[in-house]
Amino acid sequence: MPFFFILIIIAFIAIGIGIAIWSSQMKAKRRKELAGWAQANNFKFLPEKDHSVWLRYQLFKCLQRGDNRYAYNIMLGTTEQRVTCGFDYHYETHSTNSKGQRQTHHHHFSVLVVDSGLPLKPLFIRPEGFFDRITEFVGIDDIDFESAEFSQKFFVKSPDRRWAYDVLHQKTMELMLAYPRFYIEFQGTQVMAYHNNRTFSLGEFSSALKVVMGMLDYLPESVVRELKGIDYGGAK
Repeated sequence: MPFFFILIIIAFIAIGIGIAIWSSQMKAKRRKELAGWAQANNFKFLPEKDHSVWLRYQLFKCLQRGDNRYAYNIMLGTTEQRVTCGFDYHYETHSTNSKGQRQTHHHHFSVLVVDSGLPLKPLFIRPEGFFDRITEFVGIDDIDFESAEFSQKFFVKSPDRRWAYDVLHQKTMELMLAYPRFYIEFQGTQVMAYHNNRTFSLGEFSSALKVVMGMLDYLPESVVRELKGIDYGGAK
């Protein structure tokens, strides 16, 4: 084999080793940073893989994709007496290339879940994209609100429009516009914030927690009483 090709092979091996070392260092740095964030918020930090998280949050479709699903860098605690869990999440999908070879694709994103302790109704909110604006012309529309800015920046769906308006009143819309945009889902008693295709920075974990807690804190008292099964005259 010519010496030139040997050098190329050695160079590729060196690059591969360098990338592996860099990746390992970045993962260790993230674990350390998230452990510090967890400690600052009085959360327990569990860096190991947990393959059962998707089973515990079965109502959230974003955790049901692909296979080899697991959470890691798990941060578990309470925030104002609400059980809170943040974590990075992994799943795999597969495709076949033109040569018939199976390829595995690894996906990672971050999640923050807060348990409200209330029987919430389904609600889905995400940043609005260009395609959403196109579909408006063919009658596929999301729920719009009095705030034109909010309606332009967020896509909202719920089987109960009244519930969407109850949750997303002026104060809550102002809160969401003041922070980075997340995917937000209400399912069961829980509210989840996540990015669809990437992990959170430390600042985004903090922002996601403030947004979710704010949305729950800002629920109108009449709505909370209704969810608890209490009418205005007393217990049912």
